[in-house]
Amino acid sequence: MIRMETSSTPDQPNTLRAPALDPLDQRIVGLLAEDGRMTNAELAATLGVAPSTAHARLRSLIERGVITGFHASVDERMLGAGLQAIIGVSLRPSARRESIVEFADRVRALPQVIQVFFLGGDDDFLLHIAVADSSEMREFVLEHLSAQSSVASTRTSIVFDYHRNSVAASFT
Repeated sequence: MIRMETSSTPDQPNTLRAPALDPLDQRIVGLLAEDGRMTNAELAATLGVAPSTAHARLRSLIERGVITGFHASVDERMLGAGLQAIIGVSLRPSARRESIVEFADRVRALPQVIQVFFLGGDDDFLLHIAVADSSEMREFVLEHLSAQSSVASTRTSIVFDYHRNSVAASFT
């Protein structure tokens, strides 16, 4: 999560704004979004700056919360989970306040869950999951979602293909 800086003016009290990024910081973020395994020496050479400058800038981006981590992009199919879905989950209005944090914590811990989105709108949550097949999908929905007393409804959409950020997968 990006740490937002706050400012206060008579017109707009406690306005949130993102930390300022100069062109070099923006290039670092872009390069690492494409290749998070890039070494500091490669980063410095690509940017045309000294390795110490690249390192100091990267540390600053991490400390300011602009870069929150480095992650491996995993092909779920290679792990036996070739069927992915986005599941919209609506919680019961009567249990919503108490159950939001509890529900989110519970589903985040499930190995099938790739991402959890807490929303405003028709659904309270969107879950991105990966499972082996339709039987496991059905079991996931019944056991981990429909069986919870706080869940009012679910809507499952199968993912045919997707791409993430600047590392785009081919649709062919």
